[in-house]
Amino acid sequence: MMSAPSSTVRREPAARILGTGSYLPDLVRTNAELEKLVDTSDAWIIERTGIRERRIAPPGMVTSDMATEAAKRALEQAELQPTDIDMIVVGTITPDVPMPATAAYVQQKLGAKLCPAFDLSAACAGFVYGLAIADNFIRCGAAKRVLVIGVEMLSRVVNWSDRTTCVIFGDGAGAVVLGAADGAEARGRKRGVLSTKLYTDGGSTGSLVIPGGGTAEPLTPEGLTQARGKIHMKGQDVFKVAVKNLHSSSQAALDDLGMTGADLDWICPHQANLRIVDLAVAKLGLTKDKVLVNIDRVGNTSSASIPILLDEGVRSNRLKPGDNILLCALGAGISWGSAVLTL
Repeated sequence: MMSAPSSTVRREPAARILGTGSYLPDLVRTNAELEKLVDTSDAWIIERTGIRERRIAPPGMVTSDMATEAAKRALEQAELQPTDIDMIVVGTITPDVPMPATAAYVQQKLGAKLCPAFDLSAACAGFVYGLAIADNFIRCGAAKRVLVIGVEMLSRVVNWSDRTTCVIFGDGAGAVVLGAADGAEARGRKRGVLSTKLYTDGGSTGSLVIPGGGTAEPLTPEGLTQARGKIHMKGQDVFKVAVKNLHSSSQAALDDLGMTGADLDWICPHQANLRIVDLAVAKLGLTKDKVLVNIDRVGNTSSASIPILLDEGVRSNRLKPGDNILLCALGAGISWGSAVLTL
């Protein structure tokens, strides 16, 4: 007896975004300033990346400081107290210290209650990974409200004499509070996280890496002079897989729901490179007017880029309750993923 063909069924949302927040340092570093540091130009940077300026954290500030500020703003918007949070997930590759987790410092600085607080390392895909983890904890009933933060202080791990990387990255933090969907609706749509898709290809670990500082290559005085503790990137290798993987994971998340690009109100992509964003959106058959972009103002903030975009969109009223939004990101690992949610 032949089985009936499988059909795609929309998942009932279990978790939705209750509040968003973000933090950007005040110090702006323009392309003109970088022209004085490395062999580059404003025109070259804009053409290759779409970036005009980026934010730089001041001396004395640490990653958990930025994360805490973004978290406070998300909690305020959600009308919640730190003690209402059941879990804190921080996506970052630039922690305060190797141990303990940056999330533990955030918990202490917020005054949150005793709860699981941990970091995850998926680089630029960190926020999407964190969102998926939080959604599943709420979905299975193990948590009611989860704080998810993407935060990076990349100015401390770029080689400021390497023009291929120092022109790209910036500092910042973004956060969301997730809580039970509870059947909330807007515009006739059930609000919440609908689908998440996560992937990693460990065969591409050498394309984007900080080679020194771990057990494979403990940092030595020689390693420090060779910038082995800084970001090393094979830009063309990353570019080639980024467009393909962002498209495939986004399509998989939509297919999971029986949706198409036409069902989306907005796309909130990781701000890696404007050319990558444009090509990935085009492969989905969508137009640029549906895409949120801030890379020109803040650069590539890795795991922080998507939650910063979300917060800017919410606070400017571009993103409204009931909007269908696609999130997608790719980073070191190579790790990537997508999510579809209704705000």
